[in-house]
Amino acid sequence: MPPLAELPQAYLAVTRERDALKGELLDLQRQLAWLRRQVFGGAKSETLDRQQLLLQLRELETLAAKTEAPRQTIAYERATPAPAKRTLPAELFAHLPVRETVVIEPAAVQAEPAAYEKIGEERTFEVEITPPQLFKREVVRVKYRAKADRTQPPLLAPAPARPVPGGYASAGLLAWVVVAKYLDHLPLYRQERMFARWGAAIPRQTLGEWMRIAAEWLEPLYRLMLARLRDGGYVQADETPIRCQDPDAPGSGTTQGYLWVIGRPGSDVCFDWRMSRRHGEATTLLGEFAGVLQADGYAAYDAHAADRPAVVRVGCWAHARRKWVEAQAEHPQATRVALKLIARLYRYERAWDEADVTAERPRDTDERARLRQRHFARALQWLHALALNLRARVRPKSGLGEASAYLLAQWTPLTRHLQHGVTQLDNNLLENAIRPSAVGKKNWLFIGHPEAGQRTAILYSIIVSCQRHGHDPAAYLRDVLARLPAMTNQDDLDAVTPRRWQPSPTRPPLAPLSPTLHS
Repeated sequence: MPPLAELPQAYLAVTRERDALKGELLDLQRQLAWLRRQVFGGAKSETLDRQQLLLQLRELETLAAKTEAPRQTIAYERATPAPAKRTLPAELFAHLPVRETVVIEPAAVQAEPAAYEKIGEERTFEVEITPPQLFKREVVRVKYRAKADRTQPPLLAPAPARPVPGGYASAGLLAWVVVAKYLDHLPLYRQERMFARWGAAIPRQTLGEWMRIAAEWLEPLYRLMLARLRDGGYVQADETPIRCQDPDAPGSGTTQGYLWVIGRPGSDVCFDWRMSRRHGEATTLLGEFAGVLQADGYAAYDAHAADRPAVVRVGCWAHARRKWVEAQAEHPQATRVALKLIARLYRYERAWDEADVTAERPRDTDERARLRQRHFARALQWLHALALNLRARVRPKSGLGEASAYLLAQWTPLTRHLQHGVTQLDNNLLENAIRPSAVGKKNWLFIGHPEAGQRTAILYSIIVSCQRHGHDPAAYLRDVLARLPAMTNQDDLDAVTPRRWQPSPTRPPLAPLSPTLHS
């Protein structure tokens, strides 16, 4: 036992050691929760090795057990939401056409129909499906010759323009393959098996070549969409990693590539393939763009805006809010205050959006900016003071420390929304547009070659933009891939972009209706 005079120093040493262990425990628990989400939550596990994550989980659990401290249990009450109304089958399938009607007569009526009279009927339904089936569309070009002058050459109508010159793939078949991979996330080897079941074996090499052809036809539309976004004065930007198989990489394995994405709410979304995440890639993607650039805290966008006075950088409140959500387990009271203040901003935005819809008028950006300046000021003042106070009191590596540091580092871009009413508070719409690629790469794993990356970007751009504008991507591609081969340089390409496309009235129906059947 130390002498009495040394007890205060010993006590302070023990206290400091205890506080350090508590901080280490909190950091380990936060890392453990993050790793659990990566492995079991499906959020970003496509970019991480599952076995390596499981190994890190076991190590963190062991360390956390050694430094385990008493836990505080916090109870709270919340109102139970009303159960959602169950949709009846008659409502769910009301839009489906009736292609077959089966009339069932009682056996006694069939035996003696004259003895009975009809007084009513009961109708029910069942949902049927017709499996896909490959079929041929035969094109006949009739030859003619002049009766009066047999020396004239025969007359023959020109062959119709096809998306695959000299090939057998129709526009509808190309559209099916593209949508199956980039919207339904079916790798080409699975499609190869499916086509074999549907009546013909189509090699995956042929399917891959069709992807290239479809992307080449659609590239002029993609360039037009990209130029329109760059000229629009407001874009949202983000990027997502995708592996690709590079024959020049060491060991001929896969290497990391990136899909850079820009879009604007209510407009198109354009993906662009790059082999790196360097700051210069943002510059080549945005080109001569001038206006409001919205992105997360990645420094490439700050660097791009810093060199260009015509570019105004605004932040994403969803990314700032996400940091506070991740810190809830450590400090529920402090994070609750921050989240309520951020929620107040979104409640104002929702009310103003609903008022615009009610008034049936376009969004007045100048008025929106004035409303933000008037109504956001107090909430932002409190939030800034809270972050400053917490950053001074908590450890920088803690969840609260990181949330406060991120908010304060991004404070200028985040508060620029007050001067620009055209912006959304967050990049969620663009992140939703990226989501199909995140699901897709879990299925087809990687892009087959770096040169195929830009083709992937073009096809994703067309499909996601179709969804943005309320079009069925399969119907759009089937129609546009049939029209593009016959178009000339003088034709208006803008008319067949997803923003302005209207279905062609001359396309034949896909399947005839079936007659009524009687039992």
